[in-house]
Amino acid sequence: MLKFLSVGALVLLFSEPMMAQEYEDHNAMLMDHGEGHLMDMAGGMVMGQNADKLPGGCDSISETKEITVHAGHKYAEKFPGRMYAFDIQEFNFKPCTKLTVNFINDDHIRHQWMMHGLPKYLYPKGMFHLEISGPAKISGTLILPPGDKTYLVHCDIAQHMEKGMKAQLKVGKGDGDLPSIPGVTAYTLPDDYKATLPELNAVAEKAAVLAATAAPAPTRIAPAAKPVQKEEPVFSGITVIGLAIGLLLAPFLVKKFKGMSVSEAVAYIFDLLRALIELVVNLLSALIKRISSTKSKMLPGK
Repeated sequence: MLKFLSVGALVLLFSEPMMAQEYEDHNAMLMDHGEGHLMDMAGGMVMGQNADKLPGGCDSISETKEITVHAGHKYAEKFPGRMYAFDIQEFNFKPCTKLTVNFINDDHIRHQWMMHGLPKYLYPKGMFHLEISGPAKISGTLILPPGDKTYLVHCDIAQHMEKGMKAQLKVGKGDGDLPSIPGVTAYTLPDDYKATLPELNAVAEKAAVLAATAAPAPTRIAPAAKPVQKEEPVFSGITVIGLAIGLLLAPFLVKKFKGMSVSEAVAYIFDLLRALIELVVNLLSALIKRISSTKSKMLPGK
């Protein structure tokens, strides 16, 4: 029992500092890769860092500001149908403000705070980008351009913006509002569950009318009639030929069978039939050989 208590005390002793540090701070681990690009091996990234270069039109830094933005699933609970969100959906600063953003990820997945539309001569690809994996904190600094303009801020991970992680940052008075900012502007394609049953029936009837007028009913093709089979006459040509041969051979057969018993006559008939079959087979075989020989001579190269 004492052994288990000792192990428990050691666990609590070493876990207390870890519990006190809720978020891992990536700022001390970032490596500068030049052109405002900082990153580490643990999934932290800053792109477009600019703490000293003034944008064109800014004679000096108007003011210095610092904000902290959280990102996570729990901030989307107040927006029905959304899954992810920032804890702040709208920002406003004076032109030429030096802004430091402390970005905190409260989820165990990757999130971003990405600002678009910045001047490309100063910010590569026209954006300022903070990215972090898991519960952690990362910070970056930029100098806002002059003029009144509204900039898009969002998470560029697949479907995160569509699921609610989107905001707008106004410099000066801005130049209008962006669509589908949770809690700020209406969704571009809002879900509508207010349709009543009569309205749905009216829509269905209208669709049926349109379908009937747009696409005429296909023409039904009658099945092909079965060919009428001709009835064969009772006496076919082969039957007539057989009768004629029988009449011609009758006198000869009568003389041949005269004085024979029934068994002898039957045996003679079978011998005669066998001879006829052999004759026919030999004739057919000779004909086939002759046809094959003719075809082989007609082939090229023979």
